[in-house]
Amino acid sequence: MSIPRIASPSAALRRTVFTAVAAAALAVTGMAGAQTKTIYIGMNGGTFEKAYTQYVFPAFEKANNVKVVVVPGTSSDILAKAQANKDRPQMHVMFLDDGIMARAIGMGLCEKQRPSAALNEIYPAARFKGDMASGVSLGMTGLAYNAKMFKEKGWAPPTSWMDLADPKFKGKVVFQSASASSFGLHGFLMFNRIQGGSEKNVEPGFKAWPTTIGPNVLEYIPSSAKLSEMVQTNEAAIFPLTPTAVAAMKTKGIPVEYANPKEGAVVLIVGQCVIANNSEPELAQKLTEFLLSPLAQANVLQYGSQIPTNPKAPVVGEGAAQVAAINGYMKTAITVDWDSINANRPAWNARWNKTIER
Repeated sequence: MSIPRIASPSAALRRTVFTAVAAAALAVTGMAGAQTKTIYIGMNGGTFEKAYTQYVFPAFEKANNVKVVVVPGTSSDILAKAQANKDRPQMHVMFLDDGIMARAIGMGLCEKQRPSAALNEIYPAARFKGDMASGVSLGMTGLAYNAKMFKEKGWAPPTSWMDLADPKFKGKVVFQSASASSFGLHGFLMFNRIQGGSEKNVEPGFKAWPTTIGPNVLEYIPSSAKLSEMVQTNEAAIFPLTPTAVAAMKTKGIPVEYANPKEGAVVLIVGQCVIANNSEPELAQKLTEFLLSPLAQANVLQYGSQIPTNPKAPVVGEGAAQVAAINGYMKTAITVDWDSINANRPAWNARWNKTIER
């Protein structure tokens, strides 16, 4: 699949867009009443959370006299929290990776997002069926590698998912749990495809793993939070990751690079949904609308390296290069069959935990 190319910014746009977000928030939402309310949003922590809390939410808070509080966690964590409190939601909005978002919608945890100009502007691929959710960032899972280690060893950058099985990486592959992480699941599913399987048949992947990638894995991690440390200590050489996560690590001085596998990376959209039956449905709808606005998305690109789903988002500085790179990667990107995955995910998770991570 592919997305339209975003034009390079004009000279007028080559500036920090943060100050303009307040105006966008006012235009989208209008001023709220005098009493300050609190709404809770579940999302990944770290750089992702920081970009939103420092450069996006303040404008919305000021415009609506509301406090936005982040409930951090992986997509699986957030989904579990929402499911556990389905009758009396403790959160108002949640961010989930696309596959897990599909599960949430199927569980009745999301309510339809109301029509808006911003919703109409985003890429069609970022609109979930029935507008029950919408994509806030666009990306894909490919391979990342420890650039410092590769240079010292004289290794060429990886080019294939099967590089994870190269004997020279024995004890140096770090793999996110396929039962807990979209990155890990994507990596496993691409390996399974190479072995002749599909999302309807994962037997080839499970059968081949113990004699190929399995022996190279140093550790199966529940999320990518440990990767920065493991790269810096030279424990990790190669692992599944997104270009945006790589860019965020590089801003911290972590020596990592992204490699787009020749078999294709896996499309990964981070979606947002208004949680059904939440206590502040109007504010929750306003927030999801605001987060799709061009200038809000431009700030998340600039400060969080998240690729906008709204093509009207102005791209500034390094963001222009990041968006151009994503456009290129999308030409060979793979979209997996989430209906088949979610229908069989519990059985896969149990098998993965029992036979792979045992």
